[in-house]
Amino acid sequence: MRRWIDTARLLGRAGSLPVTAALLVSTAFGLAPVAFMVGMAVLLSRVPAVARGEAAFGAAAALTLATLAAQQLLGPMQAALGELIARRVDGHCVQRALAAAYRDAPVAALERPGTLDLLADVRTAIDRASPSPGAAAAALPALVARYAGLAGAVALVGVVLSPAVAAVVAATALVVRFGQRGSLGRFAAKWDALSPQRRRLAYVRELSTGTAAAKEIRVLGLLDYLGGRLHTEHHGYLDPLWAMRRRLLRLPFVGFALAGLAGAAVALAAVAQATAAGGLDLLGYAVAVQAVLVPIRFGVYFPEADVQTQFGGRAYAALTGFEAAVRGERLPGTTQAPAPRREIRFTGVGFAYPEGRRVFTDLDLTIPAGRCTAIVGLNGAGKTTLVKLLTRCYDPDRGAITADGVDLRDFDPASWQQRLAVIFQDFNRYELSAADNIGLGTGDETAWRAVAARAGAGEVLAGLPGGLDTTLNARYPGGTDLSGGQWQRIALARALHAVARGARVLVLDEPTAALDVRAEVEFFDRFLTETEGLTSVIVSHRFSTVRRADQIVVLSDGLVVERGSHDELMAAQGHYAEMFALQASRFREAVG
Repeated sequence: MRRWIDTARLLGRAGSLPVTAALLVSTAFGLAPVAFMVGMAVLLSRVPAVARGEAAFGAAAALTLATLAAQQLLGPMQAALGELIARRVDGHCVQRALAAAYRDAPVAALERPGTLDLLADVRTAIDRASPSPGAAAAALPALVARYAGLAGAVALVGVVLSPAVAAVVAATALVVRFGQRGSLGRFAAKWDALSPQRRRLAYVRELSTGTAAAKEIRVLGLLDYLGGRLHTEHHGYLDPLWAMRRRLLRLPFVGFALAGLAGAAVALAAVAQATAAGGLDLLGYAVAVQAVLVPIRFGVYFPEADVQTQFGGRAYAALTGFEAAVRGERLPGTTQAPAPRREIRFTGVGFAYPEGRRVFTDLDLTIPAGRCTAIVGLNGAGKTTLVKLLTRCYDPDRGAITADGVDLRDFDPASWQQRLAVIFQDFNRYELSAADNIGLGTGDETAWRAVAARAGAGEVLAGLPGGLDTTLNARYPGGTDLSGGQWQRIALARALHAVARGARVLVLDEPTAALDVRAEVEFFDRFLTETEGLTSVIVSHRFSTVRRADQIVVLSDGLVVERGSHDELMAAQGHYAEMFALQASRFREAVG
């Protein structure tokens, strides 16, 4: 019942005018067959008189034709209004899903299997691969049409035969109807348990039919493997689904069919008895037979409403469940975050990922404001995790991270993140225009070209066939692909644009991992020149490229093992000097 109430409340998101129109049209559409039955019965009753030349069809024929025309007109109107309602409701749900996923949900919540299953069901419904919440809401007026038709037919039975017979056919119709829907509800409840299988199937289907892995599939000859895997995942999902469907629906279907047969037998026996006793003339007989058949057929599957309300309602339940899950885990903090003026400090910070892998136990680190700090270390040292903590993708489970002495957990997460400009290791390459890749909907052409020039991307823009309007992907008409180095400059321009709009802490997490050493040195030299005076953090596993940083911090096994300038660390002859010399010798060997 709660799901039905929640779905009905969604109708308000479609607007009062479309919903009112849909309800009126659906009611008329449901009653039109009842009027048609009466018209046809009148026509049949007049056939003998017309044959004798004593009467004409006249008004009865006009009523019958009018109701038939109304049915043909009202059906498309009902469908059109339903589509309008569905789209408006789905638009509302999309906005809620986006807000929950990208504003309310901490990253930890988005990495749990249960939460991901809910989100996958929401996404599938929004993509209309399964019934959506909007489809469920739009199906409610369609149900009104069905119940209006039932009420009209039961009323006719009560008038023509008796209230007792009308009660029998109404009860039969409702018992079969709610029994069938109950079976569908039990099936849907079990269907929820298959969310992990659906998510795996969706991934393998996208992998095998998309373009992301096309090169490897072709070169490595993976077609047969993926075809077999797709077959396996399909059966891993469909076999238990089909078995569950047979188990839950087979016997109830037989039982409800017998109930419908019993009710029909009682009603038709009453028709036969009344006719034999002379209580029904031809008009009454025609009305009674047609009216009795309407409720008896009421227990069948409603293609315009049943799956939509059942599974669309469950999709909405998945959305509200996802919202509730992430709402309870929102990162704390309400204060507006200022730009750091003195320092950002990690004090006794401990952190473990949700699956239990601990990265930091007692991390102490100071990042001076207005200066450049480089974080270096081997793979697995904790560099990327440090960036995730700094950007409040996660909060530490021990210790504190403070900005000018104030715990970051006191700041509203979105407010703090607005102070940051970040290029992550796996930064996004949007299949949008160059302007959108730099500005992401903010600024103007002058601003975009200015930050592009500062990032060394001026030549990249000059070489684009459509300038800033060029789509950065060759799969689109007029689009073009960029090299790794060109994308790095676009990403840096994006970060500098954020700085121009108020970000005061600039973070680069291995942004040049795809570049050769010379290109990386050039990139960082430009970065350090253009960001002088900003609080900047560079994360890299290459030691030679960060030698100009004001402070270099060496991480190892989640701890700071060395810190200082390049010259100080080289003089200390510790970890940094050893790894710097090792990387330099490998570079000389590669060049030689």
